[in-house]
Amino acid sequence: MSFDVPDDRRYLESHEWVTTEAPYRIGISDFAQDELGDVVFVELPDEGDGIVAGEEFGVVESIKAVSDIYAPVSGTVAAVNEALFDQPELVNEDPFGEGWMLEVEPADESELDDLLDADAYRDQIE
Repeated sequence: MSFDVPDDRRYLESHEWVTTEAPYRIGISDFAQDELGDVVFVELPDEGDGIVAGEEFGVVESIKAVSDIYAPVSGTVAAVNEALFDQPELVNEDPFGEGWMLEVEPADESELDDLLDADAYRDQIE
């Protein structure tokens, strides 16, 4: 199976993605949502909270498992996709669009350099 991996983002090995222009938008990849199965619940931080690169910031619960979500970058949460609280299935239906999770004002833009580009992420999941 081939998964959607947009070239305009950076990726964590744990399958989170981040856009590269501030405010950064964060979510989980097509591969991750497929592995999880039907998402039934999403727990996210509040607007104004800080997140730290590499640390857990939320939880995705599916019919198969409960999985932590890790921050690809450090920063302050500027927006939370509140649609996910009523429609967690958006993570499955559109993981790179309507299923986004957070917008973050980055603390250090150079953290993007530590993440996988689309080609490296594709190599990891194939």
